[in-house]
Amino acid sequence: MKKTYFLPAAVMALGLATVFVSGCKKSTAGGAAAPTMVNAVEVVQQDLPWDIEYPAQVAGSLEIQIRAQVGGILEARLYNEGEYVEEGKQLFQIDDKQYKVALEKAQGALAQAQAEERRTQRTYARMKKLRADNAVSQQDYDNALSAYDTAKANVQVAQAGVNDAQINLGYTKVTAPISGIAGKETQSVGSLISAAGESGLLTTMVQIDPLYVNFSMPSRQFEKLAAGFMSGQIVLGSDDKQLLKPEEYRKLTASQAPVYVEAVLPNGSLYSERGKIVFFDSSENTQTSSLAIKAEFANPKKSRALMPGQFVRVHLVGAIYKNAILIPSSAVLNSAQGKIAYVIDANNMVAARPIQAELQDDMYIVSDGLKAGEKVVSDGLIRLRPGMQVTAQMQKFMPVQPAPAASQPTTEGDVAKLEAAIESAEAPDEQALPQDAAQAKEVQSADNAQTGK
Repeated sequence: MKKTYFLPAAVMALGLATVFVSGCKKSTAGGAAAPTMVNAVEVVQQDLPWDIEYPAQVAGSLEIQIRAQVGGILEARLYNEGEYVEEGKQLFQIDDKQYKVALEKAQGALAQAQAEERRTQRTYARMKKLRADNAVSQQDYDNALSAYDTAKANVQVAQAGVNDAQINLGYTKVTAPISGIAGKETQSVGSLISAAGESGLLTTMVQIDPLYVNFSMPSRQFEKLAAGFMSGQIVLGSDDKQLLKPEEYRKLTASQAPVYVEAVLPNGSLYSERGKIVFFDSSENTQTSSLAIKAEFANPKKSRALMPGQFVRVHLVGAIYKNAILIPSSAVLNSAQGKIAYVIDANNMVAARPIQAELQDDMYIVSDGLKAGEKVVSDGLIRLRPGMQVTAQMQKFMPVQPAPAASQPTTEGDVAKLEAAIESAEAPDEQALPQDAAQAKEVQSADNAQTGK
């Protein structure tokens, strides 16, 4: 029985040994790992617009308070709150009865002074003739001359009183000192206002043509822009407009300026007018490490697509990187030592290359560390190690081009319709019209009744 089972067991053991030895030979033959497959791109060199976006806030070119310059009862508001008013339009009427009386009194005092001046003039004329004949004493002549001079001075004082009363009477008609949007009234009709107190504030006005857009540029970006301009890496506009003097730049319109500003509205559309930089702060804000910039935008249609206080985004247009070295953002690994790109050499081995680069539009503008035409790994960098053998699958890298100009705001027509609807729906507050206007209406009604109209 033992011999019967020995032969099959021996044959089985021999077969297992043969399989084991064969597996070991195959493993030894394949000890070198296959090269890792990676996606790669070629480093591109071309001119690239400097396209960086900044948050900004709109402000009126003039924002003023409308205050009463004389006290009294506020009789009427003669504008629609929130409407655009032209310079010189009357906004409020203050009770003017006491100021009319004051003017009449001043005019009466002037008439008295003028009468006294004429009387003393006649007296002086007579004394002058009598003195020539030695008919009066020198003392009498001097007294007549002094009285005449005093009367002339009193006329000047009285005339100044009339002028002052006329000014105060004119202040009862509060007019718009600028053209712009008049705000909500702060004092209602019937209120007693005082020129010296808080009640003297009647409303506010904002000039919306032109408009200012305020934003800040990080100091680090400004330093790179300035250094790039000085080195020639960055140019501003065309060659004939790069080196304009400040006084020459101020004379240019936004469309002529080598660098201009675009405002992007909250709905993503582009404001129809270009802006021009009119202010660049001379010192850095130490709290934000940035420089304040102000751009001026024309608003010829008095549109409310841009409104004071509104938050928008702005683009600086006109600065161009010359011969910029570009790679996609996925080809850069941010490490504790800085930015790294993995370069593929002629032997298909990767090497970690430290680079200096600035991110823009999902790609990096490389200022140091790479050359045009080199191959870099474009993704999966975290699994690579320097010296690793790779098989590169080349991808086409197309640098992001500036987006086409957004369409002009489609909301301007809607805004204009809304403004027209508001102005037609609201009426000036005429709870208490100026006395002259009320009397004129009564006279007109009486005339119409008599003529049968």
